[in-house]
Amino acid sequence: MKIYLVGGAVRDRLLGLPVVERDWVVVGATPSDMLGREFKPADSVFPVFLHPDTGEEYALARRETKSGEGYRGFEVYCGADVSLEEDLRRRDLTINAMAQDDDGGLIDPFGGRDDLDEGRLCHVSPAFTEDPLRVIRVARFAAKLGRFGFRVAHDTHRLMKEMVGRGDMQHLTAERVWREMIKAMATDQPWRFFEVLQRCGALEALIPRLAAAMGSPGSHTEAADSAPVAALKRIVPATDDPAERLVAALWDCASSEREVAAVAEDLRADRDVATLLRKLSSGRPLCDAATHGDIDALMRLIGTWRGWNHDRDFERLVRIHDAQAERPILAPLLDVALPAAQGVSPAALQAQGFAGAELGRQLDVQRRDAAQQALERAGLVT
Repeated sequence: MKIYLVGGAVRDRLLGLPVVERDWVVVGATPSDMLGREFKPADSVFPVFLHPDTGEEYALARRETKSGEGYRGFEVYCGADVSLEEDLRRRDLTINAMAQDDDGGLIDPFGGRDDLDEGRLCHVSPAFTEDPLRVIRVARFAAKLGRFGFRVAHDTHRLMKEMVGRGDMQHLTAERVWREMIKAMATDQPWRFFEVLQRCGALEALIPRLAAAMGSPGSHTEAADSAPVAALKRIVPATDDPAERLVAALWDCASSEREVAAVAEDLRADRDVATLLRKLSSGRPLCDAATHGDIDALMRLIGTWRGWNHDRDFERLVRIHDAQAERPILAPLLDVALPAAQGVSPAALQAQGFAGAELGRQLDVQRRDAAQQALERAGLVT
């Protein structure tokens, strides 16, 4: 029995990134060997076991034969005669098909280290096309490693287009796509996820409304930023919240309740994203009017502040709205208008003799005037 560190841990260590989790491949062993060493089964289909002390995953080296559609359509053989190279050959990208032995030696039969040095996302073998989930994973790795300059290799891009063209994306479940997308939104360059999917045609099959908002797929080259991509680039420095980032990209897909319901269903969105999309749709008209100089709309927006999940979702909405323009507009307006309006004291008006409904009316009028004057002094309105 020989045990090797494989996949992402090897790749990230070579890149100088923190190793979040470690995966291991066991060569020369059987399931009974693993159970005899008190490893616990971790999967009902694949020969994966949990270490009795660390809880890390140890997978038996295996061969896979395509037997059906989708990412589960494989027959798996995990005999003790399966070699490490055979196991690595079934992986998606060369940079994920490297291993490390007990002495720290690198085993790299498919040139992953060269592709790592050159910033290439390149498939290991033609078997890449047997699993449609790999198209989504390539897009996620483009987002994860984009800051290092990684790009999809031309031959791999061609295979991805072929997979899309023959309808492979229809075999993916929305839940699997969702998991990969949310992981991508947590990376340094989440827009790369959508760009890669758009350029190979997969985005139109998976999220047609977003694909339409991004415009023509173009070629496998750099192009001017579409509105969703530009919004993502603007919001990334402002928040690391994957839900906020995703909703910023979906701005053009959520202009009505019907669109929100449709896109949330398409994505199998979780409750947080679905709720944020609905609030975006309902709050967007006031936000738009406020940024176009409507002081009454701005005051109504301020009036909703305490009704938005203890302010958190209100602030998220403001960031998402401001990500749609080249420079923030709504946040600066609120930063000036809100404290000015709060500076009008109900107690002072009561001391002047106002009470009941008239007190409420005077409070609204004076808060509006205070906000208007503060905005004029700041040069934000005329």
